[in-house]
Amino acid sequence: MTLAILGGTGPQGQGLALRFARAGINVAIGSRDPKRASEIAGNISSKLPPNSSNINGYSNEKAIQQAGEMVILSVPWSAHNSTLKELKDELIGKVLIDIVVPLKEGDPKKVEMPPEGSATEAAQAIVGEKTQVVGALHNVSAHTLNDLNAKINCDILVCGNELDSRKKVMELIEKLDVKAYNAGDAEAARCVEALTAILIRINISKVVPFSHAGINIWAPEK
Repeated sequence: MTLAILGGTGPQGQGLALRFARAGINVAIGSRDPKRASEIAGNISSKLPPNSSNINGYSNEKAIQQAGEMVILSVPWSAHNSTLKELKDELIGKVLIDIVVPLKEGDPKKVEMPPEGSATEAAQAIVGEKTQVVGALHNVSAHTLNDLNAKINCDILVCGNELDSRKKVMELIEKLDVKAYNAGDAEAARCVEALTAILIRINISKVVPFSHAGINIWAPEK
């Protein structure tokens, strides 16, 4: 299979491309600048261990064409809606994994949710019912993703309006050796996305002796 990552030239997109390629999944990085996408794909491919799958760079449109069923959206919040409006016809029939968080401009320790309630819900409103949107991977540090020697140190909360699509995304994400949890319908993204701002606040705190923390779901001790 081939997984497309739109906005794959950014830190989060690059880290996910590395992780999925190492897990045996071909990756098509998409960008408005296909030349830059191709250059980034070549640069990060050199970090992969032997026997990894391929990472190639394309325009956003061609990356979607290369994809099987799954497309990840990994663009800045400021480009979220405009990117989806441009590509919504190409995305018909795909499962769109929206990892974008509407962080407040100038203060990433806070979120500024759109009228729909969350980025995930805004995406679904834009692309329409012919594309299923699933929110996931909001709370993972880009720094951690790009360090292939580090284990992803958090569980993944997955939400969206269609159960079958949530299950498919959970199965895909668990190829990264992490646990994915079904967090419910798209409205749950309001909570999940907002957690990112809290994590940013904690991770940049001078009184906290670590950074790049994530969220874990712990079972009760018996």
